[in-house]
Amino acid sequence: MAFYNLAKNIVNFGNKSSQLILAIDYGQKRVGLAVTDKEQIIANGLTTVHVKDIISYLKDYFAKEDVEVIVVGKPLDMKSRASDASRFIDPFVKHLRKQFPWITVERIDERFTSQMATKAMLDAGLKKKARQNKELVDTISATIILQSYMESKSKRKKE
Repeated sequence: MAFYNLAKNIVNFGNKSSQLILAIDYGQKRVGLAVTDKEQIIANGLTTVHVKDIISYLKDYFAKEDVEVIVVGKPLDMKSRASDASRFIDPFVKHLRKQFPWITVERIDERFTSQMATKAMLDAGLKKKARQNKELVDTISATIILQSYMESKSKRKKE
């Protein structure tokens, strides 16, 4: 199956977009960012930015890079209802759409991304001190959000 997907990506290489997809894991203190490659095949952690600096950072980033879509984690509870975190993320998303109206902003379920990020760090063999780095957790969480988005986008294309 992996070989099939690799072959399919090579065949579709010329048809892929040369624009990036940026994912945001928005928190009250920090914002984790991840981005795809230009072929939109691989999700990579980008950085973590203090919440007060995110719009300025994005303005600079968008001036240098061609971003097609911004994916923002959507915090949901176990019953798929908006969680408490929505009260500060939703206004951010509204502000994001206003600041960058030419870029599509999409939302995706972010349940368990922090736990998945911590597990990924454990699986990678990172020492306890490295696993306590909240900025690294935020960047990995954004990468997981982006990977989930890319997988759901791929499933939609197949249907």
